[in-house]
Amino acid sequence: MRENIKVNGQLRVYLAWPILLSMFFISGNIAVAFINGLAALVLMPFTLCYMVIAIWIYLYRRKRMLGGLVEFSSGYAWIQKQFLAEMELPYALADEDGRLLWMNQAFQDVLDEVRGSKKNLLALFPEVTKTDLATDNETSRVHTSFGEHKFRLDIRPIFVSSSEEEENEAVVGRQKMLAVYLFDETEILRYRQEIDDEKMVAGLIYLDNYEEALESVEEVRRSLLTALIDRKINKYIGSMDGVVKKMEKDKYFFTIKQKYVEQIQEERFSILEDVKAVNIGNEMAVTLSIGMGMGGDTYSQNYDYARMAIDMALGRGGDQAVLKDGSKTQYYGGKSQQLEKATRVKARVKAHALRELMETKDRLLIMGHKISDVDSFGAAIGIYRIATALNKKSHIIINDVTTSVQPMMDRFTENPEYPEDLFLTGSQAAELVDGNTMLVVVDVNRPSITEAPELLRMVKTIVVLDHHRQSSEIISNAVLSYVEPYASSACEMVAEVLQYIADGIKIKSAEADAMYAGIVIDTQNFTNQTGVRTFEAAAFLRRNGADVTRVRKLFRDDMTEYKARAAAIASAEVYREAFSIGVCPAEGLQSPTIVGAQAANELLEIKGIKASVVLTEYHNTIYLSARSIDEVNVQVMMEQLGGGGHRSIAGAQLQGVTVEEAKRRVKDVIDQMLQKGDIA
Repeated sequence: MRENIKVNGQLRVYLAWPILLSMFFISGNIAVAFINGLAALVLMPFTLCYMVIAIWIYLYRRKRMLGGLVEFSSGYAWIQKQFLAEMELPYALADEDGRLLWMNQAFQDVLDEVRGSKKNLLALFPEVTKTDLATDNETSRVHTSFGEHKFRLDIRPIFVSSSEEEENEAVVGRQKMLAVYLFDETEILRYRQEIDDEKMVAGLIYLDNYEEALESVEEVRRSLLTALIDRKINKYIGSMDGVVKKMEKDKYFFTIKQKYVEQIQEERFSILEDVKAVNIGNEMAVTLSIGMGMGGDTYSQNYDYARMAIDMALGRGGDQAVLKDGSKTQYYGGKSQQLEKATRVKARVKAHALRELMETKDRLLIMGHKISDVDSFGAAIGIYRIATALNKKSHIIINDVTTSVQPMMDRFTENPEYPEDLFLTGSQAAELVDGNTMLVVVDVNRPSITEAPELLRMVKTIVVLDHHRQSSEIISNAVLSYVEPYASSACEMVAEVLQYIADGIKIKSAEADAMYAGIVIDTQNFTNQTGVRTFEAAAFLRRNGADVTRVRKLFRDDMTEYKARAAAIASAEVYREAFSIGVCPAEGLQSPTIVGAQAANELLEIKGIKASVVLTEYHNTIYLSARSIDEVNVQVMMEQLGGGGHRSIAGAQLQGVTVEEAKRRVKDVIDQMLQKGDIA
């Protein structure tokens, strides 16, 4: 068998060295002969003797040397096999399908509880997929668990070759095996979790209606109300080994360890309901807003996250908690309706700030949201009137005119008192942008659904006026942001700003009609989200020429829309005895989404219905219009479907799904909210 052994590579060269040295000595002997013949004769016997010994070693001793090499390699292979078998790192070999062919003792110890000879990686470790086994070049890395331990599973391909030529061939077509390594990560992950649990979470608690609640209770009991609230908050934070510090009469700062965050989430911030339960004769329940920040690189960054979270909680109407974990934001609560504030101080301050910004610019661009509605249009007209009163050139951006807006818009395009370039598309407005341009965004605070999102990147001075609750997606580069969820409509907010921004602004009847119509449509004829300030804004517009009859005539439906709305109502099904879900047909309608929204409003008139959702398929997109009266926060519902809006008026858009799939997703969200207690 030894005679059949082939010697290749470096070993073959090494065994031929005596012959090579013989050639060297012969060359040296010839060189000496040229110098001195006698010396060459003396050296020749030694050279011949060396050649004989070298040939003898190469021809006869070579076989014994090869035998020694075989014995050495056999011993080395045995040692290597023992090393792999006794190696403490779990190691195994598997075929391309994941079947284990061989494993060392450490790997067997891990799988000690598994019985049977047929062991497959796919069955043993569910996290391993066929894609991980199909790797040809790189090592696949999978994190998995087995029993009480957590492992990192490395799968590395090994290609089997029988000759040197095959080693140089392409990988394709060669037999492949898989080397499998198990790295126990149990302790590392446990230590990492302990480090995470000890991290600091910063939080802020604001009392939403502190002043109003105090005014609703007798003066002698006010200190008791404050003390009870302080006690509730201190007890809640103290139960988690946290520290709370009262910064102002209605503001608290607290810090807790991160390990308690999961507990708070499971309880869904029970402090929100505990504080509302405090009653010593106060007519108004006290509500909280909580902002928590975690996941930052430093303590100061966590505090910044908490500041962002509390701003978002207040911007969404209060009575809720917002947890910001790095780029991830979660919302809790927000069940109650935010109370309207009687004071107009904020409106006056924002109006003066808006005027200061306008006076520094030469041109104003005004835009609302996509598929513009009457409220968005009316608010834009109000800002146009302000800009005109301050002698500023302004334009309103509208790309697609809906049937609800068209009648009102015709009153301006056909009126010679208004410039021909009053209404522009987004691309036309982009050509006018320069350093002295200001952009005012009305009735929307999400950049992705504005009429022309590209303008938000082009214009440096941006102002936002909106009445919708804020979501995680906001216009972050706004110089001035006036977002009031308690307001009934954007037109109401603009009407208040008009009264404070300058003296003697004259509003024309068409402009008053547009703003009045926005309030009427968004409040559903003053029946939804209506407060004292809503009627005051409407009265202001009536004094400036708004005509109720004229507005009503402008928004009468044609027969096709009326039938489509009736069909949507007829198709509605009642889910969970309290939710109405219908489908609005889009065929033959110019603006089917508007009709769908109208149908959702009418479904609320049915007894026992807490919320309504109407689905409209239009341009390969499913549009969802959600409405409620007071028991359900449809904004939270639509946010889970990628949308948003107001507490009682919200919507969402779904792409790549059918109507039936969209209905199923709506029902799933309702089930989740019922399970979590977000809906009573």
